[in-house]
Amino acid sequence: MHGQISSDTPVGVPAALIWDVYRGLELGRLVDKIAPDVLGRVEFLEGDGGVGTIAKLTFPPAPGSAESVYMKEKFTKIDDENLVKETEIIEGGYKALGFNMVRVRLEIIEKDSESCIVRSSIEYEGDDKLEDVVSHVSVKPLETMAEIIGKHLSEYKSTQ
Repeated sequence: MHGQISSDTPVGVPAALIWDVYRGLELGRLVDKIAPDVLGRVEFLEGDGGVGTIAKLTFPPAPGSAESVYMKEKFTKIDDENLVKETEIIEGGYKALGFNMVRVRLEIIEKDSESCIVRSSIEYEGDDKLEDVVSHVSVKPLETMAEIIGKHLSEYKSTQ
């Protein structure tokens, strides 16, 4: 089984500004600073923000649960020309549900000089027996992240 889900989130800041945050370590640092209760905590285990960097994301417990879920992801592609970053989940998260491969792709698409779209995609491969689990694969946390980061950058930009 192979599939992909994707969503576009409009953001009211220039593509170059949001790419500066998304391309490396700054995204994790901002998530930790402004939205740990919503998006979770980010810890960098190795690397400098380039390809090969490994990050551990620990998500807040789901409502009614005391247990946090985590995943480790490896940065596999950073394309400064096309504003694309890809990571692969190497442990935990959807990988723990039994998927063989889970790739997260974040693409920044310029709309005009003051706004862009963050296209968030999750591509997955796994055994056909995971058909019931596929409905749990969601880009909603990535959409929420784009909204929060975009709002933060917009507010920051307006104070400059």
